[in-house]
Amino acid sequence: MTEPSAQRDPVSVSRFVEHFAAQLTEAGMPRMPSRVFGALLASDAGSLTSAELGEQLRISPAAVSGAVRYLAQVHMVSREREPGSRRERYRVHSNQWYEALTSRETVIKRWEEALREGVTSLGADTPAGRRLAETLEFFEFIEKDVAEMMERWRAYREQKDER
Repeated sequence: MTEPSAQRDPVSVSRFVEHFAAQLTEAGMPRMPSRVFGALLASDAGSLTSAELGEQLRISPAAVSGAVRYLAQVHMVSREREPGSRRERYRVHSNQWYEALTSRETVIKRWEEALREGVTSLGADTPAGRRLAETLEFFEFIEKDVAEMMERWRAYREQKDER
């Protein structure tokens, strides 16, 4: 039996990877990590080596390394050693969006602390202080909403997996 990826048109796969990467880049992710993430997402195994990524995307090993470092820092990929080899594979997991959003909660909490400090430093009654207070209120709202949404997602996945 032929593996499904062998039946795919490489030009179509490349077109998807570049289009999806462009969307991620437009949303603020750096271009090379966007392309690497798109390639990993589009691979059937969900993992590729540095050489495979370099060949598919026509980029240097250094570009792959930098992109993977960024993606690992934001919890969107993991590095794995191939058994019996010194080569690493980079893997995207089915729950990568969940992990990425969950890790953002820590970042949001740090932003909230900095904003609280800013409100105190600038004065709550100044225009800048009011602007910071409103921003703080927004992040507190988002943090609560994201936490509730993640809990609903976990329940949804558990229910779906039971079927």
